[in-house]
Amino acid sequence: MMAGFGHTTRKHPRSRGRMRSGAGPDRATLGIIGVICAIAGFFVLGIVLGPVAIVCGWLAMGRSWTGTHSVPALVALVLGTIDTLLAILWLAGATTPAGGIF
Repeated sequence: MMAGFGHTTRKHPRSRGRMRSGAGPDRATLGIIGVICAIAGFFVLGIVLGPVAIVCGWLAMGRSWTGTHSVPALVALVLGTIDTLLAILWLAGATTPAGGIF
């Protein structure tokens, strides 16, 4: 039997699950990645990992402040902000003549 002229062997060639709009990691994954980056940023490269955590948290929240959000997204956003601020304070303190914050 020949398949052609409207008679296909498959009714739906592409499943909806694989062809969703917005390709990339889902929101739960972004929230978890953001939390990991924020926690790691407290120990190393806070000036880099803090903003990465903020961006991951913001994307995991769906780029809006309204509505319900997942806990990892909010935690990533808050810890990333704290991490970034601490890194900026540390860098500002490291450049003073005294050589430290305290």
